[in-house]
Amino acid sequence: MDEIIARSNLYALLSRILLQELDIERLEILRSDETVLEFMPHWRDWEHRENTDGQKLLEEYLNPDFTNLSLLHLVPYETFYTRSDQMIETGGANPVTDIYSSYDFLVDYEVARVVSSDHIGIEMEFMHHLCEAQLKALEEGDHEAVQALINVQHNFLNSHLLKWAPMYLINMKYESRTPLYYDTAEMALEFILSDNETLSALVSA
Repeated sequence: MDEIIARSNLYALLSRILLQELDIERLEILRSDETVLEFMPHWRDWEHRENTDGQKLLEEYLNPDFTNLSLLHLVPYETFYTRSDQMIETGGANPVTDIYSSYDFLVDYEVARVVSSDHIGIEMEFMHHLCEAQLKALEEGDHEAVQALINVQHNFLNSHLLKWAPMYLINMKYESRTPLYYDTAEMALEFILSDNETLSALVSA
């Protein structure tokens, strides 16, 4: 159960960082949470993390970097990588739409401020959603549902995130201008690869 909670929390953290610019409240969590700092050594050791005013840190360093990585120079959408014409599929034909609907996962485009449901932050949030469902099934002793949700997570990783996210994250790592986004890219890449190994072992068990 602890492992599922840890996986769920990591997907939630990565989703939030990758989806939108940070606000002061979330920045302060990232500046002080020991678990986060352990996962992000370059961010932990960056002098501006501790010595720069939060608002200045956002306006002059972090938010411009986010804009560069998510809006200007890189494209964090699955269909950009998987379609031959490199167009983002914004309608119902998007390959993730049906699976989201099957598991009661709704994308609030206005809140998320994304143009399509296959944004990397949304796909990470969906994995968090599935982890939470797995945790609930485990608490209720529904082992059949637990196994089914493990299979869904494994399939989603292999059919979606792992097909394109590594390319985006590698580019993000080398295009990043701040340690926060450098470490986020590295952590996200390592995590989805290791999580796939974890789920693969459970699927084949």
